[in-house]
Amino acid sequence: MDKGQVEKHYSQLRLDPVSNDWVVIAVGRAMRPEDFSKNKREKIDVSEADCVFCNIATQSAPVLEYKNEKDEWQLVVIPNKYPAFSVGNELRKEQQGPYETMNAIGHHEVIIIRDHKKTIAEMSTSEVKLIIDAYQSRYLSLKDKKFVNYISIFNNYGKEAGASIVHPHSQLMAIPIIDPDLNRSLEGSKKYMDKHGQCVHCAMIEWDITDKKRIVFENKEFVVLCPFASRSSFEVRIYPKVHSAYFEKIDDQNKQSLAEALREAIQRIFEVLGDPAYNFFLHTAPCDGGVHDHYHWHLEIMPKTGTWAGFELGTGIEISTLEPDKAAEFLRLEKNV
Repeated sequence: MDKGQVEKHYSQLRLDPVSNDWVVIAVGRAMRPEDFSKNKREKIDVSEADCVFCNIATQSAPVLEYKNEKDEWQLVVIPNKYPAFSVGNELRKEQQGPYETMNAIGHHEVIIIRDHKKTIAEMSTSEVKLIIDAYQSRYLSLKDKKFVNYISIFNNYGKEAGASIVHPHSQLMAIPIIDPDLNRSLEGSKKYMDKHGQCVHCAMIEWDITDKKRIVFENKEFVVLCPFASRSSFEVRIYPKVHSAYFEKIDDQNKQSLAEALREAIQRIFEVLGDPAYNFFLHTAPCDGGVHDHYHWHLEIMPKTGTWAGFELGTGIEISTLEPDKAAEFLRLEKNV
């Protein structure tokens, strides 16, 4: 049996070398994509006439707007009407007994494309690149703002993934703290660099490209893969092949290649799992003034293929019911790769 292959009938614990979290690869439960059909997203139809985003460019003052040759808006970025983080001039910290609080100062924006129904799986590479252009543009505009130490960019697709509005959109939050998940990744990548003198993500990418089993797609600049320690079935990550800690530094060619990789990844998930709900989000080095060259930025895509229950909630250990090798195989075969 090859190293890394799960022995038949036995589950396997796998350690993520970056976060130092364990996951369980539980075999013998779900064997094919159709076994996940029960997790298909609930389809909600909202007409364009009733959509709050369809005419948003004329109703709100965009902080960023891209137009086509007919002077029609194609993408706008607006402040969120109900922000989780709000612009402020003072960061107030308070101690309440054993508890510490601070006001949630920051920026919360929504990135909206014009087409009411077209998902990333159905877009052209140039349309996806426009979204990435907006991500980078807003990141660069906000990263040096007062109280901004980290910028989270994410996309919720489907009700089960937390999307409250069906019109395709992404969100951006520029916040004064670094989130715990990224903190663990920063600490893990720093420890690996100190011990081995190499980026842990680069080591994983090199292994996976050589091993080939978990590769879904690659072009000159990016690789799409199912991670060895996948937290859920059909988890996919997109990495730049050349080491880079900071997403905001990508050039136009890299944005084009990233757009192709993201479209391919979402399209394959769409076709294999039948238009599932999913989340994708950016993990990049924070903009807190620190030096984080040991980190390696990437995108993570998490289709909704399972539900946390007692074990996951009680231990924090996630269970994937399909081997990453098998998930990657399904995603490759769909495109005859």
